[in-house]
Amino acid sequence: MIDFDARGKEIIDWLNNEYAGIRTGQATPALLDSLKVESYGSMMPLNQVGSVGVEDARTLRISLWDAGGIPSVEKALREADLGVSVATDSAGLRVIFPELTSDRRVQLVKLAKSKFEESRVSVRSARDEIMKDLDKQQKEGDISEDDKFSQKDAIQKKVDAINAQLEGLYDKKDAEVSR
Repeated sequence: MIDFDARGKEIIDWLNNEYAGIRTGQATPALLDSLKVESYGSMMPLNQVGSVGVEDARTLRISLWDAGGIPSVEKALREADLGVSVATDSAGLRVIFPELTSDRRVQLVKLAKSKFEESRVSVRSARDEIMKDLDKQQKEGDISEDDKFSQKDAIQKKVDAINAQLEGLYDKKDAEVSR
């Protein structure tokens, strides 16, 4: 039988990571976590070739350990199509995030909602796997019918708790994007 608690934690972590990539009015280094940069002939995550810090509410500062990598980081930022402007100087790069328009906010809320629904589907499929496994165990005589129903109740309580956490994450992101 799969470990439902571990699976639930994975789903919650996944949604958290997805929401970290959804840009709100604030600039956060997490927005650039998925960015891959060419460095010394191979693609590397940005955080392995330099550091990303917050300069102000809408600006991130990227300081590279090797100044020769500035053009490749600039190219990666432009290709990532994040809707940001990039300025270079002697200390590194400055990534400037524009103000969100109301249309863009609506798009981001829709994206957050779709990620939320995706995570709920994952929880449902994990629950269904366990329920099928419990039915199979009961048919084979490994557990009694009473045990099956008590375990199904316990699993449903866990599903409800995970769904409540996922909904809390969605509500938080929705409020963040909408303000």
